[in-house]
Amino acid sequence: MVKETEIKLRASRDTLAALREHPLLKKRNKSGWEQRELFNQYFDTAERDLAQAKVALRLRRDGEQFIQTLKTRGQSVAGLSERNEWDWYLSKAKLELKRLDDSCWPASLAALDKKQLKPLFTTDFVRQRAEIAWGRGKAKVVIEAALDLGQVVAGGQQEEICELELELRQGEPAALLELAAELAADLPLMPCDISKAERGYRLFDAGSYALGLPAPELTPESGLDDAFAALAWHLLGSSQRLAEQYRFNGHWRLLGDWLQQLIDLRALLGSLGQAAPRASSSELRQRLDALLQDWRPRLLAGQQDEAVRHDAPAQFAAELQLTRWGQFSLHASRWLLARSWTCERNNRGNRQGAAALGNWLTTLIAEEGAALQLKRYQQQPEDLGEQLPRLERLLAWLRLARTVLDVAEVDRLYGELLKLGELAQRARSEETLEARRSQAHTVATLKAWKLLVK
Repeated sequence: MVKETEIKLRASRDTLAALREHPLLKKRNKSGWEQRELFNQYFDTAERDLAQAKVALRLRRDGEQFIQTLKTRGQSVAGLSERNEWDWYLSKAKLELKRLDDSCWPASLAALDKKQLKPLFTTDFVRQRAEIAWGRGKAKVVIEAALDLGQVVAGGQQEEICELELELRQGEPAALLELAAELAADLPLMPCDISKAERGYRLFDAGSYALGLPAPELTPESGLDDAFAALAWHLLGSSQRLAEQYRFNGHWRLLGDWLQQLIDLRALLGSLGQAAPRASSSELRQRLDALLQDWRPRLLAGQQDEAVRHDAPAQFAAELQLTRWGQFSLHASRWLLARSWTCERNNRGNRQGAAALGNWLTTLIAEEGAALQLKRYQQQPEDLGEQLPRLERLLAWLRLARTVLDVAEVDRLYGELLKLGELAQRARSEETLEARRSQAHTVATLKAWKLLVK
């Protein structure tokens, strides 16, 4: 078994061609480009038991060589993936089921009759690969760069494969992100951790591509730094998966969900105080604000205008043809991996970063809740929109971490505060102003609100 650490970046045909000639890759290319045609058959049961167990079984023909490969899902964080992989070199193009023993086969599939495995879909593509190497400090970095162009074919459906795959051979994972970020500064590259196998399954069932990543497990005792890192990785990874699925099918709801991940990430960044000095997050916030400034008005307009919803997929495709989304995603990944918010902060910031999440969050809600001045907006509901950033900070933490609060009816508090946030974004009308006034009163009288905002 080997552990595969890689990052996949969706590209266009023009971008693939440009990557071959990119000065950075040319300078660090130690092997020259080698081209191969790879034919891949994936296997599963009719019920897709392997997919449900997050396992992929593949038989590849590479020239005259046949390779049987088993891959597990492993960890995947914002496009940077770690997977366990087992390879067996075979003499002919036929699965050797005896290789799939307890040393690699998931315990959850122990009862499966492997004779039920059958060909399900193919991923055939031309790969141009090169060994990219350079010195990073005192360490050497070796990365295999692969430019893949081909097709996934499942039944009567197909989807193009057009991507750059960077696989770490030697060095630290941060080097993968550094190289990807340098390339994405010049070319439109979209971090995307959907595997070729997932593409095949998605052609059978668009819903098989999991949009939600497992939520971080937080406790009241979790340190603020660790909790923020876990939540930020979760939001960034989810935004990338939602972007990929919206690009694929154009369903309006997915675009809203994508934007919500970015809104929540921006809210978390704005809530940390001295635990994350503003200078440490300045560039990340600027990139995030630029995306929100363009896409938030479109989402709001689309809630009332079908023409806006109709035009949104083409606008999103145009976004992906720019470098902005790739640059933001990779910058955020590097920022989180390096825990850059912890650098050069003062002692008070260090104490806040080490604070227990339950205590810190209780204090944050008390301070933000008091500053929200709900009584004022019962009298002046027309000004509630000015409190949207504060409402979003409260909502982000309650959405993602309210389970650490030992307060009765906190779920109801989140639901009612969410209604208030939605009203804050609506255009003014007599009906909306009255609804704001009523909802501010409802939140202010909740038991959980009174306990938290003393």
